[in-house]
Amino acid sequence: MVQLKQRFQSFEDYLAYDDGTENLYELFNGELIEVPPESGFNVETANFLFAILLPLVGHRRLRGHGLELEVRGEPRNRYPDLSVIYEDQIEPLRRRNTLRILMGPPMLVVEIVSPGEVQRNRDYIAKRSQYQDLGIPEYWIVDPQEVTVLVLELRDGVYSEAATFRGEDRLRSSQLGSLYVTAQALFDAAS
Repeated sequence: MVQLKQRFQSFEDYLAYDDGTENLYELFNGELIEVPPESGFNVETANFLFAILLPLVGHRRLRGHGLELEVRGEPRNRYPDLSVIYEDQIEPLRRRNTLRILMGPPMLVVEIVSPGEVQRNRDYIAKRSQYQDLGIPEYWIVDPQEVTVLVLELRDGVYSEAATFRGEDRLRSSQLGSLYVTAQALFDAAS
């Protein structure tokens, strides 16, 4: 018996779909692509950042890998490793942890680069373009291979490189201020 793949004509059709699992999917050209589990390193790094940001923004504004962002282009949705949302976005996300385009962008997103050229291009090029298009004010690219944290800030609708943190540089955010952690401490936390 041949089983046909589920196809979706719109993002609304996708949002109405429930396969009865907790799997995360990206909607790409009308088809579901299952998002693979994160590496332990990426999870630990995101958790460490979560703990650092928690006292600054509180638990309701911090979202881990499960926050789904509707984006333009393909795929139609992304799951950042860590996000900080605005206060007025908390209530609409209670029913479903999906931030639709019409709800406005999150304040900040963080992606932790996985090994490999495809993953690198996805975080540095594809996601950068989609997050810029959404108008996300700040985008962090945490790169374990380069041992750097690149902070991009939206200026006049375009991301510019605000800072690259490495070693004993203390992390700073234009949205949240100076953090009490160095780039090296962030990478050491998951080593």
